[in-house]
Amino acid sequence: MRPLSGTAAAAPVAPGPAPESVYAGTVMHQRLRPRRHRLQYRMFSLLLDLDGLDALQQRLRWLSVNRFNLFAFHERDHGDGRARGLADWVRAQLQAAGRPAAASIRLLAMPRVLGYGFNPLSLHFCHGADGRLHSVLYEVHNTFGERHVYLEAVDDAQTGADARLVQRCDKAFHVSPFLPLALAYRFRLQAPTAGHGEFDLAIDVLERDEAAADSDARDRRVLVAHYAAQQQPLNDRTLLRLAATHPLLTLKVIAGIHWEALKLLLKGLRMYTHPGAGEPPVAAAAAAASAPSNAAIKTGS
Repeated sequence: MRPLSGTAAAAPVAPGPAPESVYAGTVMHQRLRPRRHRLQYRMFSLLLDLDGLDALQQRLRWLSVNRFNLFAFHERDHGDGRARGLADWVRAQLQAAGRPAAASIRLLAMPRVLGYGFNPLSLHFCHGADGRLHSVLYEVHNTFGERHVYLEAVDDAQTGADARLVQRCDKAFHVSPFLPLALAYRFRLQAPTAGHGEFDLAIDVLERDEAAADSDARDRRVLVAHYAAQQQPLNDRTLLRLAATHPLLTLKVIAGIHWEALKLLLKGLRMYTHPGAGEPPVAAAAAAASAPSNAAIKTGS
């Protein structure tokens, strides 16, 4: 039956969250100025249902939750560092920021490998009861034991199966000593959803060029990062294969960060001191009350 003339088109059906999976692919960083520098390495992440962690460890031999194994996921490695209840923490951030409640939360992050873990960036995907992705929480970790979250809303027009989210926020957290704080992030994201076997995230680190005649050209890219990955089933067979193809992944990530930092230092890049040195940590709830889009968390990790 044809719709009546003048009837508004129905909103696209939300594809819903992807099942728990492995996403394996390649990460690339390209620094564009003031010196060009490029790195690329293979990486994998786990997409986990934060409300299904107990069931997860019951069905897998080589992945445990909150205890040691070949691969392990520890809730205290994320959020505010609490030993358990990470899903509750995410929902509290949504509530504090005035975002809709999450019926489902998927976390994309690297696991610990033989007890060691470090995630430069973890992503929490928050879906409503209708399956629609309505918020993304970008959790950034630095090598000083600190974490910071950027909570970004998702436009309803960007929730289709093949939709690519474009989100932007000001940088508010010290990560690399070779980048100042007065920058911005632009995230271009293909979120993991049901029926779509790819994940793609591009991050542009931007500086303002006030001298540019065109306002659209004033955002000048300083660095570009890209992570493209293919979905694989999360089972023991996949985990054992990853242990062989990506040995000691998280140790290689942290070692690589320091090795690349040495190369940047030898190239003569300026170093920026930590702007928050000596300041007390900012509680997540307090930061959300004053600036709902982001909050800083300092932990003992």
